[in-house]
Amino acid sequence: MKGKVFKTVVRPVMLFGLDTVALKKRQEAEREVAELKMVTYEGRQTVLQWGEQVPPELLFRRLLDDLMNTGQHQDQQQQQKFLSSLETIVLTIFLSIIIIMTVFGNLLVMVALCKDRHLRKKKTNYFIVSLAFADLLVALVVMPFAAIELTTGEWQYGEIFCLVRTSLDVLLTTASILHLCCIALDRYYAICCQPLVYRHKMTPVRVAVMLGGCWLIPTFISFLPIMQSWNAIGIEDIIEERRALIGGSNDTSCVFLVNQPYALVCSAVAFYVPLALMVLAYQRIYVTAMTHVRQIETLQRAGSAPITGTAPVVTVRSSTSSDPSDHYHLRKTTGSSSSEQGPIANSRMRVETKAAKTLAVIMGCFCLCWAPFFITNVVDPFIHYSVPWQLWTAWLWLGYINSGLNPFLYAFLNRAFRRAFLVILCCGDERYARQGSYSYGHTHRACSAASVNGTSMALR
Repeated sequence: MKGKVFKTVVRPVMLFGLDTVALKKRQEAEREVAELKMVTYEGRQTVLQWGEQVPPELLFRRLLDDLMNTGQHQDQQQQQKFLSSLETIVLTIFLSIIIIMTVFGNLLVMVALCKDRHLRKKKTNYFIVSLAFADLLVALVVMPFAAIELTTGEWQYGEIFCLVRTSLDVLLTTASILHLCCIALDRYYAICCQPLVYRHKMTPVRVAVMLGGCWLIPTFISFLPIMQSWNAIGIEDIIEERRALIGGSNDTSCVFLVNQPYALVCSAVAFYVPLALMVLAYQRIYVTAMTHVRQIETLQRAGSAPITGTAPVVTVRSSTSSDPSDHYHLRKTTGSSSSEQGPIANSRMRVETKAAKTLAVIMGCFCLCWAPFFITNVVDPFIHYSVPWQLWTAWLWLGYINSGLNPFLYAFLNRAFRRAFLVILCCGDERYARQGSYSYGHTHRACSAASVNGTSMALR
């Protein structure tokens, strides 16, 4: 009876104890599983959409997927950082090459004028040297800060220097463009006008006034309006929004936007008016060159019969060349030998063709470098400043490149400058000095002449 009671009493107690322990363990396991709804792995949180009961294999699978995804994410970040660093290095090298070549070319032009007395005798060469000085300042003062801002992605020099840098940018680039315009006008007077007209137009005083204007006029569209913030009148809110968009303040971001009146006036003075004058001048020069080509063809068709007579003197000179051998004249004569007519005609045609190609290269480079920037500069204020900053930066640096091309277009194509460069680069080698002075000692010896209708053409 007692054993029977023992079985009926003790067994339920044991079962109750076992069930209680199992229940507690199960509840603890469920709580632990419920708490694992947010798993943190290397700082990256991933929400696991589990139920109250998670099979071990599912938990392992989710953790493995999370590990793989985190590894891929880190690989992508490292790859992006590597590409970003590589792009920065390539961009820095490219911009450095532009700056170094611009400094070297323009500095070489200035040194050549200082060391070669023959170049200093020709007053129009001062346009080229003044142009080189403006482009040299662009490379030393403007380009480095623009390159640092582009490669680092921020402005580090404060608001005041931002205004100064922007003013210098506008002043020096405008001065460079105005010098190109003055060179075109000088060539027009030298090639398309009579010698007396050229001497009357291009006096030393007038050359000095033109050079002064190239430096004074840009100040009225650079320091004066920019330091007074005239360019920002009416668009202050847009400028602040642009600063907030790039996440910077006045001291850490250099934002330069212009209103519509400033954009129109600045672009007209700095580009469109000089462009119009250059197009007109070079068009007249091209017409004159083609006229000479037609005269040569007429001489060639005339055959071997000499024609004598007299005619007024007409002189055609290349103002960009200090080499007297590049000067040629239509001069008065009483007769000539036609046996040399063919070589002179062919030589003259080569000169005219080269002149036409040179003009095309000069105008093409100028328009290619600056037209995109100034077209965008006029259009952007009228389309609510929606032009991407990447496009602005590309057009601006394309204009800077023009300062590096100018020494090659206006000085390196000049024979006298090339000889001076050789002397400088060869450490004053007397062979090049003698070659450079040889042509100056033969400035008045005519090679040959051919006459038609009483007018002779001689290449000197």
